[in-house]
Amino acid sequence: MREYRDDETGVYLRPMTGDDTDLIVKWRNTDAVRKNFIYQELFTRQGHEQWIKNMVETGRVVQMIICDIISDKPLGSVYIRDIDRKHNKAEYGIFIGEEGARGRGVGTAAARLMLDYCFEEEKLHRVYLRAFADNMQALRSYEKAGFVKEAHLKDDVLIDGRYCDIVLMAAVNLLK
Repeated sequence: MREYRDDETGVYLRPMTGDDTDLIVKWRNTDAVRKNFIYQELFTRQGHEQWIKNMVETGRVVQMIICDIISDKPLGSVYIRDIDRKHNKAEYGIFIGEEGARGRGVGTAAARLMLDYCFEEEKLHRVYLRAFADNMQALRSYEKAGFVKEAHLKDDVLIDGRYCDIVLMAAVNLLK
């Protein structure tokens, strides 16, 4: 795998390992991260270890850690899941776990890097995502990274007793 880095933003991607489990669990259980996920249940170490065994090790998921170039400090994670080799597509996800890394372009840079990885290494044609329609910061970030809005699903998911709209976005590999 080639190195995926953005010198301007100061981040790079590295493969997630089992050693990242405690950090992933900590990040995913913070309200700031959890509130932006459709799946909002609390994470456990055991659950994440099962994720690695059943999803990552089987090739159904590729998960990377977003790191600061200067300090090597982990800042968050990006991943693709439900990798469909027949149709060459996968679903994208991201979270910025470190509060100080939010709002400064890290998410946009990581999304661009992950799309490069998906198209170059995984040879995917299409990468899609689902996001809450009211998460304007995320939607702007995804658009800057190259995702295009494809659909707006009204009352698609029930979160804390309230139906929420979901936006579907995708990026397509036009270089093939």
